[in-house]
Amino acid sequence: MDVRSHKDLKVWQESMVLVEEIYRATAVFPKEEIYGLTSQLKRAAVSVPSNIAEGCGRKGSAELKRFLYIALGSLSELDTQLEIAERLHLMEKNEEIVERIYFIKNMLARLIASLKE
Repeated sequence: MDVRSHKDLKVWQESMVLVEEIYRATAVFPKEEIYGLTSQLKRAAVSVPSNIAEGCGRKGSAELKRFLYIALGSLSELDTQLEIAERLHLMEKNEEIVERIYFIKNMLARLIASLKE
């Protein structure tokens, strides 16, 4: 992969936007959720660009793939936590966030596939 910085990757840029969206969405959660679901959602969201960045900073494509797979896992975790928040009526379904999660998942899957070749 010929990238000067993880910040050059569209998938990293999109995942940073996702973090912002999650922080805005959880700002209205009840105070009693600050150490519960709010914290979990933020942690999972932050994990995505963080793992992309860490993978880019490692040596070789095998390490990069490992961290990209971790980022994929964090996206699935985030998707599940959003569903929980909806079921608990902490938030309405946010199609924009859900679409961004699937968009990032697809970008990561394509990047991982390109590294296998």
